[in-house]
Amino acid sequence: MLIYTLRRLNLFLITLVILTLVAYNIMLLAPDSQWHQFDYWIGWIYYIRQLLDGNLGLAASGSPVVDTLAHVAPATLELCFAALFISLIVGVPLGTLAGIRSQGPADKVISSFALVVFSIPTFWLAILFIMVFSLDLQWFPVSGRYNLLYEIPHISGFALVDLWLSDLPLQGKVASDIVRHLALPTLTLAVVPTTEIIKMVRDSMAYVMRQNYIKAAATKGLSKTEIVLRHGMKNAIPPIIPNFGLLVSTMVTFVIIVESVFNWPGIGRWLLDTLIAKDYVSVQGGVLVIGGFVLLINIISDVLGAFMNPLVRKKWYALK
Repeated sequence: MLIYTLRRLNLFLITLVILTLVAYNIMLLAPDSQWHQFDYWIGWIYYIRQLLDGNLGLAASGSPVVDTLAHVAPATLELCFAALFISLIVGVPLGTLAGIRSQGPADKVISSFALVVFSIPTFWLAILFIMVFSLDLQWFPVSGRYNLLYEIPHISGFALVDLWLSDLPLQGKVASDIVRHLALPTLTLAVVPTTEIIKMVRDSMAYVMRQNYIKAAATKGLSKTEIVLRHGMKNAIPPIIPNFGLLVSTMVTFVIIVESVFNWPGIGRWLLDTLIAKDYVSVQGGVLVIGGFVLLINIISDVLGAFMNPLVRKKWYALK
């Protein structure tokens, strides 16, 4: 396990170096960039030293990019965590049901539904949700993170946590407003990850249910529910854990669209605004943080998947 972890960390560091080269080249796109005065590789070394000091440079507005990222990142994490939670509580049960009834009516209905929903463009789905649930039914607000009348102090950056830590009156009403603003962006962002989870769990569960140990468990008189919970889920979930990193990558891609449509003050909308403004210093900071976060999640999911699934470790040991 230690060898496998060290190999993954080695791959992480190599990829991180490549990511810094990409970010450095983004900095060089600015005509007035300070890095033009250095030789390419010398400038890159100085750039790495600057990153190690925790300095991502100054944005076009003059504010440190690190401070801006610390302000907008919690909003994106809040949205992604909520969407991931919904994706798991919906996708895992549906994928399990489709897997244990492979090639049956339930499998065909669930798989077809997942395929159709996956093919719907996220931008179009967000507009549809706004038209139906905000404009027609008026159940949820159109945009924003919460009503601007509520002045919630920025403590942790997470709206509900900051509300709980503050001494604002009518906290129940404010919390309800925060949840209502969170609902539509979360549902929109959760659509694609939910369909991916359904497919992954379905394929893994269908494979497990064909194994001999499942048939042996059935001959012992165990019920279908006991077989699925004690043997099916135990063996179907570990192989798909390494795919969690890919799932996070998908969410990071679509969060830019969702935040732009719903005017959500997160890192996705901020990064898009900096791209439009050609603020290359801010762009490189956003690319580094988002890319580093995705790489870290991939490493964690790979190591965790190997820890729970010995077959993955054996595959890597075979490469020695």
